[in-house]
Amino acid sequence: MRLLIVGGLEGQLSQATKMAMDGGAKVAHAADIDVALASLRSGKGADLLLVDVMVDIPELLAKLDAERIHIPVVACGTETNAAAAVNAIRAGAKEYIPLPPDAELIAAVIAAVAKESSDFLYRDPAMAKVVKLADQIAASDASVLITGESGTGKEVMAKYLHARSRRAAKPFISINCAAIPEHLLESELFGHEKGAFTGAVARRIGKFEEANGGTLLLDEISEMDFRLQAKLLRAIQERLIDRVGGSKPVPVNIRILATSNRDLPTEVREGRFREDLLFRLNVVNLKLPPLRERPGDIVALADHFVAKYSQANGLPQRVLSQTARDELLRAPWDGNVRELENTLHRAVLLSSGDVIEPEAILMPDGTGLSEAAQAHSLASQAAQAANAANRALVGRTVAEVEQELILDTLNHCLGNRTHAANILGISIRTLRNKLNQYADEGVQIPAPGEQRFSAA
Repeated sequence: MRLLIVGGLEGQLSQATKMAMDGGAKVAHAADIDVALASLRSGKGADLLLVDVMVDIPELLAKLDAERIHIPVVACGTETNAAAAVNAIRAGAKEYIPLPPDAELIAAVIAAVAKESSDFLYRDPAMAKVVKLADQIAASDASVLITGESGTGKEVMAKYLHARSRRAAKPFISINCAAIPEHLLESELFGHEKGAFTGAVARRIGKFEEANGGTLLLDEISEMDFRLQAKLLRAIQERLIDRVGGSKPVPVNIRILATSNRDLPTEVREGRFREDLLFRLNVVNLKLPPLRERPGDIVALADHFVAKYSQANGLPQRVLSQTARDELLRAPWDGNVRELENTLHRAVLLSSGDVIEPEAILMPDGTGLSEAAQAHSLASQAAQAANAANRALVGRTVAEVEQELILDTLNHCLGNRTHAANILGISIRTLRNKLNQYADEGVQIPAPGEQRFSAA
């Protein structure tokens, strides 16, 4: 973990800083906001900012936001700085630590705010198979494409790979290609020189350089503009990048991981993704199964989230009843692990006792698990029926399908030509011409007031 201390806190945080460094963290100091921003722009990076509450934290957070630098901020100050502490929290600081500090308290807050586990919690054989493959290739420098539905844990898998690679001591840098506007993504990836475009107030190191020596995760790479993919391909192939507005290429030494919730071969066929880039990324493909296909993980994850959010909210340890566990196994979990986590967090808060029953497990719209499962089942049946109807049309001519539609509609209207024409969206004259044609071909036409059970 990398800490950046901003303001005059070095002496007051010396013991906590030493504990952090003993734990393997790298600690840097910046006297003020400008020095901190310069350090972050230079690619040194940080996982957490510890900021003196007397620093203008709202200004710092605004500048970080303007330059799209996303790092959690913890404010530190004396208890007499109550107003400044409130302003810092309102501006977006994650936490406030009073000074003089308790070193162990600071260490605990740092861990709570900045630590992200790279361990997978899994029990199901389907996920165990994927993790086994990940363990086999983790130590290599091969590019890995991690695919799966939203919420299945693709970024967690990327961190798992990095933690078990030879680059584990170096930076792990992630960039969400879907969250950054197209015209800014190139600068975020490759950096820019001062004045390269409006708003480029200083040289900014991009994610490629920031990840130098470590791992770069290109999250949701399928959302990247087709034209930018060509520049990305060159960077991956040659390990050289060009800053926006730069005059010479910059060498980088990184491992590339990428994620996508789309089917990239289909994206290639439809002209939205470069085939050569797919070949470069897809040296190894880790396909994460959706949660509904790994039931062995549902209860294990549910127990984990219940324990986590009971503790986080200062509540007695809560447990799931057997009935609730059974309901969880029947739910569709279209949002996968992310949806399960949010649902169990909500259940911990809504439960009236220490045992969580199904009544406390609600979807965001207030429906219960059984209703959600039933709605999902009905939707699946409707989709299957629609697919079957579509397949029934394959191999037939347009004229045949049109005739069946017209006669079925006429049957539905008990032979009433005017009503049938209105439903079909055609004129009564056009309908009569069609019916005369069918009659000439020997087809029986319902008379007004009649209904025939077969249009064929």
